[in-house]
Amino acid sequence: MSARIDHLATSGTFALDGGEWDVTNNVWIIGDDTDAVVIDAAHDADAILHALGGRTLRAIICTHAHNDHIDAAPTLADATGAPVLLHPDDLPLWKQTHPDRTPDAELSDGQVLEIAGTRLEVLHTPGHAPGAVCVHAPELATVFTGDTLFEGGPGATGRSFSHFPTIIDSIRDRLLTLPAETTVRTGHGDPTTIGTEAPHLNEWIIRGH
Repeated sequence: MSARIDHLATSGTFALDGGEWDVTNNVWIIGDDTDAVVIDAAHDADAILHALGGRTLRAIICTHAHNDHIDAAPTLADATGAPVLLHPDDLPLWKQTHPDRTPDAELSDGQVLEIAGTRLEVLHTPGHAPGAVCVHAPELATVFTGDTLFEGGPGATGRSFSHFPTIIDSIRDRLLTLPAETTVRTGHGDPTTIGTEAPHLNEWIIRGH
């Protein structure tokens, strides 16, 4: 059986720079009836375990280390034995949420993971956070963008550890070069496609200045 994509929405709080905001996060599960990986273990480990439905969890992939994307990762890892994977540039953010626990392994640009016969290619896309990554699944015509690219534009860059010119470079060079039909599955909100977002790059640059 080929890999499929399952979606779970979980709600909680995003906290950074002394502020707190109520958020709903997208949790993505990629796999077959036997094995799976989770992209962004947000808020509710029990809900993610239920969505896994008894499948073996092979990895917990963190698109970045803002607390709302990693708060349930250690609990989910403890419950399943799955390793938590994070780009090392986001360790300072990770330690704000989990000072006594480190990720189990590093993600790196160009790294290829595999689940249910499907390749997952890691793209380092800094800007929203230094260690932000996107995960491209060519066979599924999908890229999981975390908070790097949304329907309507780039992720936020107005807080610590973020940088607007860098996120624009990441989107232009790493994401908008993907096939236009590629579905963009985001960290919050609705999916979009590369073809829908690509024509608006110059508008985002103007808007960001």
